[in-house]
Amino acid sequence: MTAVTTGSPSRLAALYRSSRARVVVGFAVAAVLLFAVAPATLSTFRLGLLGKFLCLAMVAVGIGLAWGRGGMLTLGQGVFFGLGAYLMAMHLKLADAGPDGVPDFMMLYGSGEVPGWWEPFRSPVVTILAIVVVPAGLAALLGFAVFTRRVRGAYFAILSQALAAAFAILLVGQQATTGGTNGLNGFRSFFGYDLADPVNKRMLFFLAAGALLVMVAVARQLMVSRFGELLVAVRDQENRVRFLGYDPAKVKVVAYAVAAFMAAVGGALFVPIVGIVSPADVGVVPSIGFLIGVAIGGRATLLGPVLGSVAVSWAQTSLSETFPSGWIYAQGALFILVVAFLPGGLAELFTRRRRSRATPVPDGGPAPAGDAASEDARRGGATAAGGSATAGTTAVDHDPATTGRTA
Repeated sequence: MTAVTTGSPSRLAALYRSSRARVVVGFAVAAVLLFAVAPATLSTFRLGLLGKFLCLAMVAVGIGLAWGRGGMLTLGQGVFFGLGAYLMAMHLKLADAGPDGVPDFMMLYGSGEVPGWWEPFRSPVVTILAIVVVPAGLAALLGFAVFTRRVRGAYFAILSQALAAAFAILLVGQQATTGGTNGLNGFRSFFGYDLADPVNKRMLFFLAAGALLVMVAVARQLMVSRFGELLVAVRDQENRVRFLGYDPAKVKVVAYAVAAFMAAVGGALFVPIVGIVSPADVGVVPSIGFLIGVAIGGRATLLGPVLGSVAVSWAQTSLSETFPSGWIYAQGALFILVVAFLPGGLAELFTRRRRSRATPVPDGGPAPAGDAASEDARRGGATAAGGSATAGTTAVDHDPATTGRTA
């Protein structure tokens, strides 16, 4: 027993160093692929498409954190993606119109005057602050109102989806100020840089790639931190976490706000890269599309949402060019197959292969540290919330919602 105790710290330290090395190597490889290989091998058009896919992958990173780790089925991320996109588009239209100028679509469909709530977005600083604060603040307010009332599961999913539908309808009905179904388009510059210049288009791709890498790094840090363990515990045993002295609502609100911030940044970079934003990009269908990519890649993993989102976006573009009416059926079939046979996404294939390679444990012998850690992760990390396995198991013997008794 003593030998096991003295050997455990060195083994854990070796595993940590090995894991950290793998992470560093992974980020280095991704940086080389995005900043060197892709610009050297792809045309300007294809590089722009990849930049669009990276913007959508930013939304997927947030969904992976909120849904994969927190269990919040977010069917309305199009709202926060759209907020970031429309805030950026408003600034670009005002910048193209010049000082005290009026955007072109307002001359056609509106009164020929800029609304007062548009005027602050002539400033680049105000625009950037709004993109950072408004979506995350709105998500925090909505999350606080919903999660403190213990709304979760399918009820939260339906509520978030209804929010996305209402937001799209609102945009369609405000043609004089949001462009209606046409949206906002025809941008000529991005903070003073000409969007028609291929060099500037490449710069936008680098911005999107850098932002995505930063978001993945932030998501990983949150996942391996105390907060990440608590988030998983809330997902699997919310009542136990509550009786251990934590407030699950606050944990969910933070994760939901972080996911909204990531979606807003992705939407803000989507506008200058693609050149248009409309209600079709922020409604119910796009919100479900974000979710499908995450589910296919593997919602509970770090890179699964990113790779799944990029793969689905690429497949949609490629198949839509060849089979315009067949993509929606292929997407639905793929989603059903993954949910039915690979609930953990395609990342589950690699997990199964890794388990099959593991050395079998002798009968009666202790389980390897890696297997124990994997089992704890599968059980939701309930012990992390209480600091000890005994506390997490005995704090609540029965759900008070059904028995009316606490431990």
